Amino acid sequence: MLALVFPPLCAACRVPVSGMGGFCGPCWSMLTFLDGPACACCGTPFAVDAGPGSLCAACLARPPAFSKARAILAYDKDSRAAILALKHADRLELVPGFARWLGRVGRPLLEDCDLILPVPLHRSRLWLRRFNQSAELARRLSTAWGRAYDPLALVRSRRTASQGVMPSARARRRNVLSAFKVPEPARVRGRKILLVDDVLTTGATAEACARALRRVGAVDIAVLTLARVVKASEAII
Repeated sequence: MLALVFPPLCAACRVPVSGMGGFCGPCWSMLTFLDGPACACCGTPFAVDAGPGSLCAACLARPPAFSKARAILAYDKDSRAAILALKHADRLELVPGFARWLGRVGRPLLEDCDLILPVPLHRSRLWLRRFNQSAELARRLSTAWGRAYDPLALVRSRRTASQGVMPSARARRRNVLSAFKVPEPARVRGRKILLVDDVLTTGATAEACARALRRVGAVDIAVLTLARVVKASEAII
């Protein structure tokens, strides 16, 4: 009855579809899934398979504080609409479908972690937005995979400008420098953490979170996101 009144709509273009949180055929065909060869650490796609354990130039030059990052999709003009709909348009009906995708792509990370954390919003931004899309995804994954979930273990201690308006990777790193803290270290000490977010752009936010967690004794941090920027021109979110 509810579906008759509020029919399921495509996550990107909002035409009617058969299931909640899905994509229509044309939108699905334009998505770029990141299922090919990639950096063993940050997940940057490779044009050719460089062999198991291969790292990209960025990870060789500046190893990140997290051990591994994976994403479902390339963040581009075809995936942007659906992700921004979840983030800014209250399309929470997309969460179950996205969480299932995250579970398939992130299976090795989920099997190896014992605590799932969302990338936190500052309390003022959370009040304005009313929900944290990363927390909604993390909560779903916790329930589906039977892993502990603690949305308050990691907090954003100061409000920062949106990463989307930062002009460079260096500016993004400066913007989130010391922006995260762990109020009660015992909640993460000795744990293997899976950090969940919507988009990985330069990795600056994930890096800042991972550093805050490592400082208080987390033994491993992996990152799982819906999408990641592959081309610098797609970095505005």
